[in-house]
Amino acid sequence: DGVVVSEKVKSNNLDVKIPESELEAEEKGAEEERPRESDSNILDVSSDYPRDKHISIQRHLADLEKLADLREDEKKPCPLCPEEKFKACYSHKLHRHLQNLHWKVSVEFEGYRMCICHLSCRPVKPNLVGDQTLSKMGAHYHCIICSATIVRRTDMIGHINRHVNKGETESRFTTVRAPKSSYEVVKESATDVQVLPNHSTPQKTDSYFNPKMKLNRQLIFCALAVLAGERKPIECLDAFGATGIMGLQWAKHLRSSVKVTINDCNENSVTMIKENCHLNKMKVKLNIKEEDNDETGGDGEENSDTIEVTQMDANVIMHLRSFDFIHLDPFGTSVNYLDSAFRNVRNLGIVSLTSTDISSLYAKAQHVALRHYGCNIVRTEYYKELAARTVIAAVTRAAARCNKGIEVLLAVALEHFVLVVVRVLRGPTPADDSAKKVRYLIHCQWCEERVFQKEGNMVEENPYQQLPCDCHGSMPGKTAVLLGPLWSGALFNTGFLRRMLLEAVQYGLDEAQPLLKTLVCEAECTTLKHFSTHGPGDENKQEECGVYIKTPNTSGESYLVHGKRKSEEVLRGTAKRQRAEHSAEHPPFYYNIHRHSIKGMNMPKLNKFLNYLSEAGYRVSRTHFDPMGVRTNAPLVQFKTVLMKYSTPTYVGAQAEGPVHLPGEIQVGEEVPAAAEIKVEEAKLAEDDKSGVAAAAFTQSYPTRCAAD
Repeated sequence: DGVVVSEKVKSNNLDVKIPESELEAEEKGAEEERPRESDSNILDVSSDYPRDKHISIQRHLADLEKLADLREDEKKPCPLCPEEKFKACYSHKLHRHLQNLHWKVSVEFEGYRMCICHLSCRPVKPNLVGDQTLSKMGAHYHCIICSATIVRRTDMIGHINRHVNKGETESRFTTVRAPKSSYEVVKESATDVQVLPNHSTPQKTDSYFNPKMKLNRQLIFCALAVLAGERKPIECLDAFGATGIMGLQWAKHLRSSVKVTINDCNENSVTMIKENCHLNKMKVKLNIKEEDNDETGGDGEENSDTIEVTQMDANVIMHLRSFDFIHLDPFGTSVNYLDSAFRNVRNLGIVSLTSTDISSLYAKAQHVALRHYGCNIVRTEYYKELAARTVIAAVTRAAARCNKGIEVLLAVALEHFVLVVVRVLRGPTPADDSAKKVRYLIHCQWCEERVFQKEGNMVEENPYQQLPCDCHGSMPGKTAVLLGPLWSGALFNTGFLRRMLLEAVQYGLDEAQPLLKTLVCEAECTTLKHFSTHGPGDENKQEECGVYIKTPNTSGESYLVHGKRKSEEVLRGTAKRQRAEHSAEHPPFYYNIHRHSIKGMNMPKLNKFLNYLSEAGYRVSRTHFDPMGVRTNAPLVQFKTVLMKYSTPTYVGAQAEGPVHLPGEIQVGEEVPAAAEIKVEEAKLAEDDKSGVAAAAFTQSYPTRCAAD
């Protein structure tokens, strides 16, 4: 064996194997015994290691020198460089070479150093020719945990950090889970979950948990709680479980009203979900084949709830089974899962999806939005609502392909995500009605006025006529762009939002309550001071999705009977007769008050401005999309008119001139008496002094007199 090893070292072959047990023995033993131990144990493989480490991974610099000492010649080669790069030399020169070229640029991990390797174990690009480029491009690092070879030192450090974040912390080639001592326990809404230290870094951990999405989880919980009040029990699916925090909250608070299924395709995530279920004293139902081996945690009544945990692709489980409530929260866009989500979702069920690809939805990467959603968008003042309507349009088309229509119950676009909650209506007629609400938007790039394109397939000769503004006539070139296709219908359902607010109050979800109040006001297009919990009318008459839903004011009997087609047909017929009584939809889009403020003028406070618009006869409300946004049915011209009317000059000297008068409102009425006085005085001056001197004096004093008038 010793002869074979010496030949391999001479040829710098990578098959040389130095196990960890040998290195530890070398540190403790005498120097004269180390070469003998190395010769006898160099081909022994420890039972703890499936594969041995590369020769470039050592604990000390002396260990690299010992690899060169295996050659008995006076001149010794570098064990990590080929013969053509570094020729054999004396010991002092070899020591300097190993220290400066290999050891100083190494990457340290758990006492080991991953030195840079110049051997030909990494393939070189075929377009590089010559020995000089070959030796230069062949430099790389060998990972101590896996078999990867990485060129850059910074990339190697990041590669090792990703192993640590995934729990692969032992310096071996095997993939091991992190010990339980490295877990962190996070508590949210009375639910405990175990997460890894890097739980907030997506795509780098199996237990992704974002604390900033707490509001998103609370809104989804309220929507599920409202659905659970309509029919019991309901089967709900969290298609991307990660830590399982969302499904655990559903099962822990709603109890027997829901049958929760948590799915994830990652094996480590599924294992963590099971552990989190036991941490919260929940039963775990693995799958049909493993029902006999179900594990139970804890005792008492708390174990009456069972959570089913599955490990498969989200598209697969949604194709195989039917659910009443489906939530999609992948990393990025959800468009890849919409077809399978609407395939088997039950009638009058709910599909909610959270999209975190805000770079494309918020028009920072417009080509990505066109690729994922088939939608052309630009950055506008109402870009967040534009993102919500883009997602809903994709949802509508996916539902229509399955002969299903939708009604939007909730659409929220905040800093980190876009949340859309829709109710599914089965049948070709609802599908056609929903598809007709997907239209194009005409957007003026000068004044940012916007209007949805009219229905119909006929090409208009001048589409600029649909815009309320006249920028196309006063500005050169093309002034408007065509955006879409977008959802043109309502973004909120008032009755559903009110019941969500009641559920948020009942379960103590403090963060969701202010947002839900804003959404109710936005859905009704009213200000917050007119907000009431029970709504302006009788809540028993609120219509959702063509059927009547039980509300808190009902006398205990639900008008909605599920599973009976005749009852649903009767309810739909009654709803069609009373649709005229249904409240009008909120106006689409909003205006930013700062965007349209007048230079050199102090605009009024936002709440006062809302009152001014309301007094002018327009519907008005604030919007959650923009803290300084105003949702109103007033055209942009009237919006600017009211804003200018109640704005005050910025400078003190200009304030002495009085309030600002608009050309179209006040000065038009004052021109008539002023013109009459001018004619009378001109006639008198013409009679008294025909020389024109007095007329010249009047002309000089005319601006002062007009200002006084």
